[in-house]
Amino acid sequence: MAFESFNEFIAMGGHAPYVWAAWGVTGTLLVAVVLHARAERRQLLRNLQRRVRREDRQGANQGEMAGVSHQTGGDRHDT
Repeated sequence: MAFESFNEFIAMGGHAPYVWAAWGVTGTLLVAVVLHARAERRQLLRNLQRRVRREDRQGANQGEMAGVSHQTGGDRHDT
């Protein structure tokens, strides 16, 4: 075993502040990346849902407008 006791392991041969700070920063960054990815995913899904609702509303409005434009006669070509 590399260390004789748990206290020696924690002390890391006198390099404990550097070693544990590096582990802490790495762990914090990994957690931050996961949380950021989840937040971006939620935002993307919300934006896509809004877009689908907006396109559905626009499609319904255009469908109503199309019904009106056909009633006006439009361009008729009699041959």
